[in-house]
Formats: sequence, C-alpha cells, structure tokens
Amino acid sequence: MAAPGRRRTRSRTPEPLADELPVARVLVDVPLPHLDRPFDYVVPSSMADDAVPGARVAVRFAGADHNGFVLERVAESEHEGSLARLRRVVSSEPVLTPEVARLARTVADRYAGTVADVLRLAVPPRHATTERRPSPARPAPPEAPQAGGWSGHAGGQAMLDALAAGKAPRAVWNPPPGGDWPDLTARAVAATLAGGRGALVVVPDGRDAARVSAALTALIGDGHHVVLEADAGPAKRYRRWLAALRGSAGAVVGTRSAAFAPVRDLGLVCVWDDGDDLHAEPRAPYPHTREVLLLRAHDTGAAALVGGFARTAEAELLLTTGWARPLTADRAGVRRSSPVVRTVGDDYEQARDEAARSARLPSMAWRTVRDGLANGPVLVQVPRSGYLPGVACGRCRAAARCTACAGPLRLGRADEPPRCGWCATAYPSWRCPECGHTTLRATSVGVGRTAEELGRVFTGTPVVVSRGDGVRDEVAAEPALVVATPGAEPLAEGGYAAALLLDGTSMLTRPSLRAAEEALRRWMGAVVLVRPGPDGGNVVVVTDPSAPAVQALVRWDPAGFAGRELAERAELHLPPAARVAELTGADADVTDLLDQVEVPEAAETLGPAPTDDGVRVVIRVPRGSGTALAAALRAAAGVRSARRSGGPVRVRIDPVDLG
Repeated sequence: MAAPGRRRTRSRTPEPLADELPVARVLVDVPLPHLDRPFDYVVPSSMADDAVPGARVAVRFAGADHNGFVLERVAESEHEGSLARLRRVVSSEPVLTPEVARLARTVADRYAGTVADVLRLAVPPRHATTERRPSPARPAPPEAPQAGGWSGHAGGQAMLDALAAGKAPRAVWNPPPGGDWPDLTARAVAATLAGGRGALVVVPDGRDAARVSAALTALIGDGHHVVLEADAGPAKRYRRWLAALRGSAGAVVGTRSAAFAPVRDLGLVCVWDDGDDLHAEPRAPYPHTREVLLLRAHDTGAAALVGGFARTAEAELLLTTGWARPLTADRAGVRRSSPVVRTVGDDYEQARDEAARSARLPSMAWRTVRDGLANGPVLVQVPRSGYLPGVACGRCRAAARCTACAGPLRLGRADEPPRCGWCATAYPSWRCPECGHTTLRATSVGVGRTAEELGRVFTGTPVVVSRGDGVRDEVAAEPALVVATPGAEPLAEGGYAAALLLDGTSMLTRPSLRAAEEALRRWMGAVVLVRPGPDGGNVVVVTDPSAPAVQALVRWDPAGFAGRELAERAELHLPPAARVAELTGADADVTDLLDQVEVPEAAETLGPAPTDDGVRVVIRVPRGSGTALAAALRAAAGVRSARRSGGPVRVRIDPVDLG
C-alpha cells in the first residue's frame, strides 16, 4: 500500500525505435550560422513509415520546439552519446527533394548564408487541406513544336532539336524587337516536354508569367504546366507547387522563388530579362534568380536559356567564358523588325513650338507625339514615379530639405504643400533657409506631373497613367497618351504608334554600377511595344545622343554594348569580372566581423563608408577567389553567432545595386 499523502506514479516504457534506419538526419529551422548543419535524431517505431527523407518534422532543439526537414535516414549516428527523439512528423509528404536540398546548400555557400534561410525561399508553408487532396494525372508529352519564330535565329532550330532529344544546350538569347518572346519561350518548353523532361521558366513579374502561360496553353493545351507567383493565395500556390513535386505538371512558370520549384527530371531552366531587379531576392541570403538557375543547370545537367531584349554583363561573361553560346536574330531580321529610333538632346529651351515648351518637350518629340496620336496610342516612358519627386528653391536653386530630418521635399499633387519624403512632415509655408525665397522649382518630374502637362497640351486626348501603385495590363488601339514608369508599360492592341522616352540623362547618370545597362534595358523594353518595322511606329529618346547606351539602342546592338560594359568592368575590377561582398551594419559590428574574416589573397577592402544604417564595407576579390571569400564570411559569421555577441551584419554577395 502506498504511503498516505503520496501519489502512485507509473513509469512509462520508452517507445521502441524503428527497426530499419532508426536515425534521421534533420535540418532544423534555426538560422544561426554556427548551427548551419544537420542534426541526428532517433525515429520511434510509430513514425518509421512517415519520417521519410524530405518530410517535415518537429524536434526539440536547444530547449525549444522547432520544425525541420528529414534529409536522410541512416543506420547509426556518428554522434557519441544519446540522441533525442523526433517529436512528431508534421507531414509525410516528401516536400524537400534531394535535388532542391543540394541546391539550397550550394546557394547558401555561394551567398555566404544558411540553408535554413534558403529553404524558407524554396519550400512554401504547408497547407494541410490542399496537401491531402490528390494531384491530377500528368498528360502525355506533347509533340515537338514547329520552329516558329526560332527560324529567324541562327541556331534556333538546332536548339529546339537538341531539347527534344534530351540534350542540354546552353545559350544567351536576344530576340529582335518584333520577337514574340512568350511564344518563343513556350516552344522551347514544349520541345523539352516532348523529350520527356521537365522545364522551369522564371520571369520578373506576374504579367510576364501570365503571357508565357497563355502562350504555352495556346501551343500545347492545358495541364502541362503550372504558374507559381506571389499573387496566388497560399492554397492555390501550394496546390500548384505540389503538382510540380508530384510530377503531374511537367513545366513551371513563375516569378523569383519559382527558381527552386521541384520540377521532376529537369531538362531546361530559362530566365527572362535577367537584368530586371525583381530577380534579386530582398531576403537573406539575397540570391539572384539567374545564378540560382545556372547553379541548378550545372548540378542537374539541364539546358539553360538566359534571355532578354537587352544583355547583361553577367550574360556576356557566360559567352566570353564559353559556358554558353549566343542565340540572336540575323541583322537583316533585326532591321526589318526595328522601329525608327531618333535621339534629341534634353534642352527644352531650344523648342520653337509654344506647345512643345509648355510640355517640356523638344520640338521633334512633340511632333512625334502629335503625329503618333493620329494613328493610335502613344507611349510616354517617365523614369520617376510621383508628381514632383524633387524640388529646390526657385531663386538660388538650393535643394529643399526637411528641417526635422534633412530628408528631401517633394510634391505629391499640385494643390498640396510639399512634404518630406522621409518623415512626411508638411511645409505649407516653406521658406528657403539660404535666401528666404518662398517659391519652389522642380528638379525632377514624375509620371503624375508629366501626364498633367501632356493632357493640357494635347487637349481632348485620353491620358492613361500606369505606374507601380496602379499598373495597366493593356490599352485599346484608339488614340491615347499612355504615361508609364519603366516596367509598368501596358501592351497596346496592335502596338503603339509612337513612343517617347523622357529624362534619359537622369537614368544614365544615376549613382549605380548598372546605370547605363539598366537604362538600355528599360528603353528596349519600351521600344519592343511599338509597331515593328521602318514603316511602323517612331521612337524618340530624349537624352545625349552620343552616350554608348543610346547608340546601342539606335543600332539595336545589345551584344556590342554588353561586350563594352564587361570590358570596362574588368578593367575597373567590378562585378561580374570580380566578386564583391558588401557588409552593412553598425560600425562596431562590421569591424568585429572583419576581424574574424580570413580574406583571400589579392582582396581589397573598401571603406567603411557611412550609411543610413551605420557603415558599409566592400570587399573585392578576383572572380576565382569568390568561393573562398564567401566561405570566409560564413565562417566569421559562425564565430560571431556562437559567441552570441554584437548586432547583426548584413552580408550581400555581388549585390545588383552596388554603388
């Protein structure tokens, strides 16, 4: 009999372990650099059938519950001592495939990050209801497509034949101005599917994904592909992602994170417009879509297609090293499909027409808009959003700044007072602190003010505005002024009758390594929307005609410009000819991290330079030392993480916005 006042306790017999492969190697969702490795757990017999490689599990780690993925099951652990047990199997669906797990490790090493951070980008959150539903059966492979527009590209038919035969061609592709790039992409995907392999296409935004999806459906019908984009709800996105994982869809079209989609038997990776900054992931470890896909192609032996109307220096490097071959239209085809592009300086005072002066346009630009409106819609590209994003004193030209935070003042509308662009403080009675003047002048003009001025000049003409906070997908063929920021240009039925590219000088003189490259990319993106051919639409770019980017636009020569750009960067030891790491954080934290880094030989350390977040240091090394630099930074971050001292330091490898 038990003693009075004491509770009788019953000891629980531990559940036996799995008979086969009782140890699970688990990648725990802990983003600390010094814990960036798998850990061993024993598998209870009740979980033996569900804790498969790739499954989501819950474990106890450092006194707290964490989720993780089973990487593999093994017979015994190399760890000496007792192992903790798996807490539970969250889902037996093997969502982390061996290929994606290898890719996550490679990307983490390439960008000095952790696998846990990469997997947050690669594997979407679980949607249990969706996961319990079966995916549809995979349709039979389509027939190999006809060449279509690829017949106008040197080597285009050969590439399609190679894809259909299960081979792995690698190309940098620049279609001509009139090239239907969604249809050309769809034909490359269809050829890959016809060869019995999967395809993955990553584009900058949802509008581009919808265009490629529509082209694929028109070419080979429904059921062969899924679209992965951020705008889809969690259930719909997860359902489509599972369709790729389970093999019911052979092709995936999507935006940035789709680069990690678990496509089976991957035979083709394609990135369109790789110079678009939407391909740069804003979350750690900040990978770029192009680099993720190229790493994936190398690992799986898949074909690779890097496409765009413009060509980046990184794509040019692929050609220079022999990793890829050029895939371009012949010059005769380019001349036949190119609209006429003219240039004019941006000195508005030279305009003789009163209407041109009131719209801040040179006479040639004003006449091009007027004549174009007689035949259809006219596109006006403005590089800045807002109304007047920059203002200064009307007398002494001193920049107007906030007295509270020193931020720049800007005007949101004509009937509103200027406000600070940083803290939003309004200044209804602004007075220049330098000369006491009370009037403001514009130093830069946004899309809103441009639309207002053009509407006053071309009275009776509808004005359509398309920008980041309100993007129009399409406009009709009727005459209209379509004022848009770069990347937000709507498609026009039958193409635009003319295009006007404003404020080119401001685009070329931005303090960025890629200013000229980005300007050419944006201009080409607008020109291809104009009716093709010498008898089609007219284009006027308002900037210095002698700038190399402007001359490349007039000649439609993305290859020549990219070659020159790469040569200049090689001479200056800048990416992609060199590898660069950017460290940003508090001064003491950046210094502490640098003290732990064993930088490779020939490394150059630039900085520290003050920033809004503290300081920035740039480490530059020859391209061949990039892997060693990333490894050294990962090791140093691990040392600081293990010490649990200091604040965070953001590490970005080869950032696209350097400078």
